[in-house]
Amino acid sequence: QAFRERLEAIAEQWRDLHARRTQLKARVERSGRTVKENEMLRNQALRKASKDREENIKKENELLRAKRELEALRKQHQKLCQKLPKYSVFKRYLEDVVEVSQFRDIEDIISFYKSLMRSRKELLQSQHRDKEMTEQARVLLDQYRAQKGAEMLQCKNELVQLKQYLDKAQNDLPVWEAQWMDIQNRAAKKSTRLRAIERTIHSLFH
Repeated sequence: QAFRERLEAIAEQWRDLHARRTQLKARVERSGRTVKENEMLRNQALRKASKDREENIKKENELLRAKRELEALRKQHQKLCQKLPKYSVFKRYLEDVVEVSQFRDIEDIISFYKSLMRSRKELLQSQHRDKEMTEQARVLLDQYRAQKGAEMLQCKNELVQLKQYLDKAQNDLPVWEAQWMDIQNRAAKKSTRLRAIERTIHSLFH
C-alpha cells in the first residue's frame, strides 16, 4: 500500500511538473510577444522564468530522489518477496499454534514472545550484575584474606620471637635461681653476723 501511494505521489509530481513546464512555455511566449511593448513586463517575466526554472530544478531533483527511493523500495520489495516463501512455513506453524493454544491470533503470540525476550534480557542483565557483584565480593575477600594472612604471619613471627625469649628465660632461670639462693645465703650470713655484733655491742654497753 505504501509502495502504491508513493508511486501515485510521484506520478502526481510528474504531471504537475509537465503542467508547470507548459505554463512556463506559454508565459515565455506571451512575454516574448509583449517584451517590445513593455520592458517592465519582460523583466518580471524573466524573474518569473528564473524562479520557475529554480522550482523546476528543485522538482527534478526531488523527482530524482524519489526515483532512487522508489528503486530502493522496489529492490527491498523484491528481496522480501523472495524471502516470503521461505518464511511461509512459520506462518502456518503459528496458525496451528493459535488453534491449539489460548492465544487469540499470531499477533498475540508475537507479543507474548517479545514479552519473554524482554524478561530474558532483564534476567541476563540481573545475572550479569550479580556476577559483577560476586566478582567484587571475591576480590574484596581475597584482599581481606591477604591482609589477614599477612597479619597472621606477623603474629606467628612475633610468637616465634616470644617463644625464643621464653626459652632463653627458661634456660637462664637456673642461673638466676642459683644467684638468688647465693644472695639469700649471703644475706642470712650477714644477718647472723649482724645479730652477733648487736649482742656483743649490747654486752659491752652493759
